[in-house]
Amino acid sequence: MQNYDLSKRILVTGGAGFLGSHLCERLLNEGHEVICVDNFYTGRRSNIAHLLSNNCFEVLRHDICIPLYAEVDEIYNLACPASPIHYQFDPVQTTKTSVHGSINMLGLAKRLKIKILQASTSEVYGCPAIHPQNEGYWGNVNPIGLRACYDEGKRCAETLFFDYHRQHGIKIKIARIFNTYGPRMYPNDGRVVSNFIVQALKGDKITIYGDGSQTRSFCYVDDLIDGLIRLMNSDEDVTGPINLGNPQEVAVLDLGKKIIEITRSKSDIVFQALPADDPLQRRPDIAVAKEKLNWKPKVDLEDGLIQTIEFFEKLLKSGSSDIKIHS
Repeated sequence: MQNYDLSKRILVTGGAGFLGSHLCERLLNEGHEVICVDNFYTGRRSNIAHLLSNNCFEVLRHDICIPLYAEVDEIYNLACPASPIHYQFDPVQTTKTSVHGSINMLGLAKRLKIKILQASTSEVYGCPAIHPQNEGYWGNVNPIGLRACYDEGKRCAETLFFDYHRQHGIKIKIARIFNTYGPRMYPNDGRVVSNFIVQALKGDKITIYGDGSQTRSFCYVDDLIDGLIRLMNSDEDVTGPINLGNPQEVAVLDLGKKIIEITRSKSDIVFQALPADDPLQRRPDIAVAKEKLNWKPKVDLEDGLIQTIEFFEKLLKSGSSDIKIHS
């Protein structure tokens, strides 16, 4: 039974995306009303199809680069293409989503006098000169590179959030999200986990860029969503930015071998040139999240991979159009 005294009406931009759909589902399960806002550039209706029968769930097709008027209690701003293939397809629009979209959502939060959470990214650290990365590190980003539309867009969004906070007293929360994986990832989107799994399940060659010694830290989606909600519900003086990710560091080559092992694939591993500005190391320092949010990842990498592989197996067997790359 829903507790209306505790229930909120919550706006989730990018709510039909990988992370957004999991967040919408979790908020609904906690008894809240959820307005999912998405322009469906990378978001998919299949991600939220199972939520449509819930009377507390509403879907609005809208691009946050255009002002939005709604009456809500909280805003989670997750809208932005997050994989290189998608955000480099229309880099100007990617930057607009981070900058114009943030201005519009902050303006809505200002009018309503409510909290707003920004889904930032570990990409603000660029190719880091320190390891692991903590929130005090200012980053090492190429401002004119192919990835800059995303990296610098998210950095500018953080600037806007803090300026609105200082100038207008807006209650803000900023999460710097590190590599996250799980069911509902977009296949063939350039992310290493989804690429490897799809290639392994198809028996194709597994493509590793560089020599595979570059490292990533992979956080299962359920853990990440728990961190976002804890941050939103934290004390008012906890603004962030706060790193959310798994500090267990994994070499890309080792990840490929692990996925081959779990899927029992006969795929071979092949190596190609490393893309421009691709960071060689990425690992979060989550000391602040542990202290301020009492949060740390719980799902083991192998357990998370098994659940993610099961999702992709079903997707491949269904012949879903979701397996195609957005263009």
